[in-house]
Amino acid sequence: MLSDDMSRIGFHTDAFNSAYWSFSQCLDWAHTKSLNYIECGAIDGVSWIHGLGYQPHVALWEDPLALRRKMDALEIEFSQIDAAFPLSIPEGTTLGVEYILHTLRWAKLIGCPCVDTTDDRFQPPGLSDLEALAHMRRIYQHVVRAAELYQITINIEPHGYYTTKPQFMAEMLSFCDSEYLRMNMDTGNTFIAGQDPVAFLRQFSHRVSHVHIKDVSDSLAAAARGDLTGIAVSQCAIGDGVNAQNILDCIALLNEAGFDGVYSIECEGQGGPMIERSLEWVRNALS
Repeated sequence: MLSDDMSRIGFHTDAFNSAYWSFSQCLDWAHTKSLNYIECGAIDGVSWIHGLGYQPHVALWEDPLALRRKMDALEIEFSQIDAAFPLSIPEGTTLGVEYILHTLRWAKLIGCPCVDTTDDRFQPPGLSDLEALAHMRRIYQHVVRAAELYQITINIEPHGYYTTKPQFMAEMLSFCDSEYLRMNMDTGNTFIAGQDPVAFLRQFSHRVSHVHIKDVSDSLAAAARGDLTGIAVSQCAIGDGVNAQNILDCIALLNEAGFDGVYSIECEGQGGPMIERSLEWVRNALS
């Protein structure tokens, strides 16, 4: 792949959840837009809506080598696979761990460099912060050992009660002394959680391996900033919201830090038009 900023743009297939596209349709869209990177969620099991072709993510029962051959022909590769089960809840030690481990094995076969993880929106009932962090520390120490074997980066994304607070993110990134534990910066989640995305990023810019570009509409910011800890996708085109300048400043900061990873657009697609406007804005921002 090319190494310039313009070639390091991808998108999360969440953009086409509402359009009920398949992953294959998302690949075709990426190819027509000359995008080399794609990101999607992992389904660890069987879903009727996915099986019928109405969900734009991959199931781990699908053959990764066959899909890799198809993607190679389109010159598209994964920037990251989303395995973001909320690890702060009790089921994190059982369902969450197995989900991440299964995704790591699949990601290795398809040649994906990163797997995304996060916590829950709420503080776990009955647990102190100290107990919840200890709970997640055991999880990350376990999955990062596997990630080192597979040479795949485990990213922590700011999306929940702990990960959107910089003091907790700092502690979580110190759970393991490993180059394979890093951060997925999300410009929209940090903003909607009430943080300054640029200040948040400045503290961790040297640990970022993947970036979600996400704007926030004025109406959503007015109604929910400080109450939510994350949003699935931007509900306005990137650049049209109140977070646009923060995104530009984050890009400048990442350039200063020597970031060479992928900028993955997370935006409601509306079947194409909204994410197409977002793609044009991001390309201009990176150029």
